[in-house]
Amino acid sequence: MKIIEPGRNCWRVADTHRASVLVDGAAYFTQLDAALRGAQRTITILGWDFDGRIRLRPDIPDSPMLGDLLRHLVETRPELTVRILIWSVAVLHAPGAPLPLILGAEWQDHPRIDLRLDGRHPIYAAHHQKIVTIDDAVAFVGGIDLTVGRWDTPEHRIDDPLRRTPEGKPHDSVHDVQMLVDGEAARAIAALARHRWKVATGEILPVEPIAGDPWPEGLAAEFQETPIGIARTAPAWGEQRGIEECAELTFRAIAEAKRSIYIEAQYLTAPSIGKRLAAVLSEPDGPEVVVIATCFSKGFLEQWVMGRNRDRLVRRLKRADRYGRLKVFCPMVPDGEKQKHLLVHAKLMIVDDTFLRVGSSNMNNRSIGLDTECDLGIEATDDSTRATIRDLRHRLLGEHLGVAATDVAAAEGPEGSPLNAIAELNGKGRGLCPMDEMPLQGPMLPMFATPVLDPKRPFEPLWFLRKKREGKVRRTDSSTPVRTRRRASAARPHPAG
Repeated sequence: MKIIEPGRNCWRVADTHRASVLVDGAAYFTQLDAALRGAQRTITILGWDFDGRIRLRPDIPDSPMLGDLLRHLVETRPELTVRILIWSVAVLHAPGAPLPLILGAEWQDHPRIDLRLDGRHPIYAAHHQKIVTIDDAVAFVGGIDLTVGRWDTPEHRIDDPLRRTPEGKPHDSVHDVQMLVDGEAARAIAALARHRWKVATGEILPVEPIAGDPWPEGLAAEFQETPIGIARTAPAWGEQRGIEECAELTFRAIAEAKRSIYIEAQYLTAPSIGKRLAAVLSEPDGPEVVVIATCFSKGFLEQWVMGRNRDRLVRRLKRADRYGRLKVFCPMVPDGEKQKHLLVHAKLMIVDDTFLRVGSSNMNNRSIGLDTECDLGIEATDDSTRATIRDLRHRLLGEHLGVAATDVAAAEGPEGSPLNAIAELNGKGRGLCPMDEMPLQGPMLPMFATPVLDPKRPFEPLWFLRKKREGKVRRTDSSTPVRTRRRASAARPHPAG
């Protein structure tokens, strides 16, 4: 049975001539820098946060800050326009500098650079998509915002001198993933970005296709002539109907798994996802399940709700794992004689080496129906695509284990077992720390404050009652624009994007 199904768990399926998965911020920023320099007409950036002070190429001495690069591009290309749309509450909760988002910065002072804060969302919701489109020709989609604390290499060296904030302070190691596509898929994502702009500003942007090719020179395409499923999340709000394609795509992929499920997740707290993972773990001939997750929490919200709910969900999965096919790991990097936790910011899933999902949606409640999200899915129908997805999984596991992808492939044996490879290759420096200390006895249901601090859908009782009376509350797919003015979200603690 096919996993990707337009109209049910994705918006549409669009062909791409070329697609590549960019692992970690350094790879993404390097290819983004090259693509931006090839832009001719339009650059559109959608983000949870944005900071024009970051450098895409800290490995190159005197490389420009991102804002200065964008200013240089519009000054040297009279037909180029840059539009940036950022979640309005980023100025309170996100790590980037807030004042440039509120008051503007010198690099923004140009008629063809337009940065807007998007307050068109329900209370406590976030615009969580991380998208860059260039000339309707290429698009980047994934988990990486153009802000501080996102650049890192696969080595994740504790003392990397290039991993610095704009103020020169070191920031923690971070693992993340972004995907680059072209062709019809890029055009579809550009249309999604134009729709977001219209909803936020009321402005209808023109479609401006070009004859050029901003695909980064020298970047080999890992996938060629491949259909891409584009899945979205958007809250039911105002005249906008709810869209829960990202969650439905995840649910379907888990249900169809036969041999293995490989997950990289910042958060693992959604009971609806836990329920489906528990179901496949309870089957006698079900898949192995390997989860690579962030195992430390910062701030009250993450410690009290996200951290504890992760522990409870893992306990639920362990109690369902009667056949010993589950492992949940925290990636570790060497710190002198000790080890340090690696922040996993990726949102990735690979099923049976035939399905790949990369995007912005976390495995928490709010990514199911509250925040705006965008994921890309690839489902293999030929041996070449299956091999590419398998090689990506080997590369990711190799990164976490500190070994080559070929070593992972060899250690998996003829069964192709990720658990076999981890058991053989896991080390004490760079490696994976299992979450084995959690007792099986204890609470498994979410914390009592979860519906308020990690809601699955908009928390607006008065709006709900009004729309119910009008008979307009529906949670089906629609791209109907909403009114262009409404108060922005109230500020509450918010998990990191």
